[in-house]
Amino acid sequence: MKTAILLVFTSLAQIVNGQTTIIKTDPNIKEMVNEVSATNIEKIVRKLVSFETRHTLSDTLSKITGIGAARNWIKSEFESYNKTNGNSLKVSFDTFTQPADGRRITKDAILKNVLAVLPGSDTSDHRVFIVSGHYDSRASEANDAVSKSPGAVDDASGTAVTMELARIMSKQKYAATIIFVAVVGEEQGLYGAAHLAKRAKTEGWEVTAMITNDIVGNTYGMETDLKDNKSVRVFSEGVPVTETKQEASLRISVGGENDSPAREFARYVKEVAERYVEQLEVKLIYRRDRYLRGGDHTAFSQEGFTAVRFTEMNENFDRQHQNIRTENGKEYGDLPDFADYTYIQKVCRMNLAVLANIAKAPAEPKNVGILTAELTNKTTLKWEAPKSAKPVGYYILMRETTAPYWEKKFYVTGTQATIPYSKDNYFFAVQSVDADGHESSIVFPKPMR
Repeated sequence: MKTAILLVFTSLAQIVNGQTTIIKTDPNIKEMVNEVSATNIEKIVRKLVSFETRHTLSDTLSKITGIGAARNWIKSEFESYNKTNGNSLKVSFDTFTQPADGRRITKDAILKNVLAVLPGSDTSDHRVFIVSGHYDSRASEANDAVSKSPGAVDDASGTAVTMELARIMSKQKYAATIIFVAVVGEEQGLYGAAHLAKRAKTEGWEVTAMITNDIVGNTYGMETDLKDNKSVRVFSEGVPVTETKQEASLRISVGGENDSPAREFARYVKEVAERYVEQLEVKLIYRRDRYLRGGDHTAFSQEGFTAVRFTEMNENFDRQHQNIRTENGKEYGDLPDFADYTYIQKVCRMNLAVLANIAKAPAEPKNVGILTAELTNKTTLKWEAPKSAKPVGYYILMRETTAPYWEKKFYVTGTQATIPYSKDNYFFAVQSVDADGHESSIVFPKPMR
């Protein structure tokens, strides 16, 4: 057993206090997971490195070097996937003008995210899932737009993951919409992600979850002399940055500081990814990002969306944001020869399993609550079915208050159920499930009379 989750990750039945919970593995998802190619990922990384620099303010006119050549190539690759996948992707530049900020944007600049949108097959299902990597890179000096900055791991690795996902996943249909995006301007201040997040908010996209893959290609920690090609960190915020005073008061009253939508999605990632990907341990890090640092998911969190970050376990700071050089026999620079492509493959498989499972699943239940009209040592939960394709049933999730992951699942077919466990002593949540076992996002209940 990989974690403390008390579930059997097979098609076998588990009896929990008289309830039968069946965890299914979708053979179609497994087939796609197996299709992820380390060779293809390496080709993408090396191609991105070949542009010499992908600094946000680098050359936009050359066909072989600079940010312009890089984004044009990424767009052409997304478009090439359509030739064999029935024009399933809607590929475009998400273009905007970023004003000079007197810091890392020294002049007004026209910037471009590269989007490949895979529309959902269910027109009544308006959920949107976004997965990204940032394609810009930098050298030692943040404003150096000329020196070579290969950015193989930071973040050609994340961009390669996103592109490989688009190549494979666009062969299939999903109920919800998936957006694969190569983001610009991360190194200058998350500008590309901030623009896209604000656009999503303004245009009313129902972004259920956003994943950014940033620095997912290194397995060796130089300073600690640790090598880990099995573990991936998932960062998620606890208290949402957009929380209102009323929401804060409710959170405090029910003890929900560790049950934000981002934390629930991180738990979902761990369960589903480890179900499908061998030799993988998803490490849940209860922070929005690394200590005093940020990534593209932060911009989405700031707009009120559920967003998490995937990052390698051991970063190598001799590679990040370094000019290519050798000093005292030590090599510096984020070069492609130092990336671990089978590890990036594993991270890509992790992304695919999660995105495919959740995008195939029905939408999450609505207005989930715990009834509080009377004092009792049992817990009664009530919710409403989603408006889009109806689930065949629901899972009620339960865990000890000290447990990091959901420990038990109770399968029910109605929209109200009483569990013989006290809400004083356990946390609960609810998710939808379809006939094939695909689970929706997890919803933490509110008190309800």
